Amino acid sequence: MRMAWMLAIVFLLVGGACATVEAADPAAANLVLAEEPAGALTLAQAKAKLNTTPQPVVIAGRIGAKGMDPFLEGKASFSLLEIPTDDHAAKPGHNADDCPFCKKRNANSPLAAVQFLGADGKPIPVDARKLFGVQKGSDVVIRGTGVFDPKLGIPVLQITADGIHVRKPAQ
Repeated sequence: MRMAWMLAIVFLLVGGACATVEAADPAAANLVLAEEPAGALTLAQAKAKLNTTPQPVVIAGRIGAKGMDPFLEGKASFSLLEIPTDDHAAKPGHNADDCPFCKKRNANSPLAAVQFLGADGKPIPVDARKLFGVQKGSDVVIRGTGVFDPKLGIPVLQITADGIHVRKPAQ
């Protein structure tokens, strides 16, 4: 329960309040990257690189939130977990939220809170699932600027994204 409240606070800090907008921001069309950006870091590598000063970063992660919904309804925003480096999590039907091995591994791993802003500097008021065709468990590469504040209660990278590449699922 404490983790849920902390994540909600992080999303509020990152996402801020936003008024309802009737049409999607036209800048959203420029956010989807056809090619994967080079040099993507894992969340752990990005955590080691980032500090409280915003800096450019490219990260790869899996949409998820340690047992909670990774999406903020009606906003172009979601959370990312590390992509497992072994193949056990690639098995069809695998759910990291129900896997004791994944839960243990992810317990202390960083989380990334990702948001996409419109031309007005506010979060794009369109659900990321609709905007980018992603879902929980999608592997993505995010380009943007990021910060990491080690004083927060949980290890969370705050990413303001300017591009997303959705990796194709392994066959």
